[in-house]
Amino acid sequence: MGTDLYIGLMSGTSLDGVDGVVYDLTSASPQIIAHASEAMPQPLRDELFALNTAAGNELHRAALAANSLVHVYAKVVMQLLRNSQLNANQIKAIGAHGQTVRHRPAEFDGTGYTIQLNNPALLAELTGIDVVADFRSRDVAAGGQGAPLVPAFHQAVFASQIANAAVMNIGGISNLSVLGAYEKDEPLLGFDCGPGNALLDQWCYAHTEQPFDADGAWAASGQVNMQLLNQLLSEPFITTLPPKSTGRDLFNPSWLDKQLVGFESLLPKDIQATLTEFTAQACSSNVNQFAKQCQTLIVCGGGALNGQLMRRLQAALPGLKVCRSDTFGLPPLQVEAAAFAWLASKMIRRETASFKNVTGAQGPRILGALYPA
Repeated sequence: MGTDLYIGLMSGTSLDGVDGVVYDLTSASPQIIAHASEAMPQPLRDELFALNTAAGNELHRAALAANSLVHVYAKVVMQLLRNSQLNANQIKAIGAHGQTVRHRPAEFDGTGYTIQLNNPALLAELTGIDVVADFRSRDVAAGGQGAPLVPAFHQAVFASQIANAAVMNIGGISNLSVLGAYEKDEPLLGFDCGPGNALLDQWCYAHTEQPFDADGAWAASGQVNMQLLNQLLSEPFITTLPPKSTGRDLFNPSWLDKQLVGFESLLPKDIQATLTEFTAQACSSNVNQFAKQCQTLIVCGGGALNGQLMRRLQAALPGLKVCRSDTFGLPPLQVEAAAFAWLASKMIRRETASFKNVTGAQGPRILGALYPA
């Protein structure tokens, strides 16, 4: 029996870089056997940020940005092969999600759209490995949100290890997976909660020129402004009932600028503290409303490395144990990359990888499109 090895790549809405893993799905207990990451080049990061909003010459710029992104992906793939001492022909496929720049499902004409910048054909050409991409559009075509994609993976990986648990992925956007019983093989619920690191990173970079607030230390040095916090929490998306998904279409610099009108006298560190509390409250309010039976909250994504955010989450959820995903064998920055390796494997096997009660689609669908090497 041969091995069942996949590579998963993830560049999230935080735009800080690309994470990749080699995921061994040969046995019933999958294992990450290599991890690599590559920082996002600043010019590409700036262009991807800019492409989140309408501007001139978008089609041309988006195509070139996708090519540049794929070259970063290819560097991560080559590093993974070196780290694992594997050859390209030993990898079944790469799961490459691409970079979301627009996410408007079910809007305008009833179907809407979701756009991820990517050039999977180029990635297949550069690596010599089959590529699975375009994971969201099939679900959107079936009337779903096309997001979040990770609850099915969270269910597959974590439900067998712990009962009465939920998973909070805090990337650029935060999303919650409420796990079902292991034998049901289906999460009870999964949806986006609101901002994760997107606003925190944006504000931190604008005022400190650091890409993120390391361990939340800057936020911890500030004071939460309750008036601003209450205004942020009044954003309708926070209390919208699922299925729901969001992105930088909503939580972007323009949105934040409007929220900060009248608060110009606040110190930048106090705004960072307030944004951190806002993120924690947006997450915790959804846990309290939709995961009442849960006793453990497993946190993954870059937000799990923000000590202040984790402390505020625990304070907001005193009845739950809030812990990082590495407690259950998956380091926080590797969970989403592993998820896309897993999603690629599901597509290769022609198995469904979505749930109606997560995305609101008409039913489960096979997600992704194959680009043979």
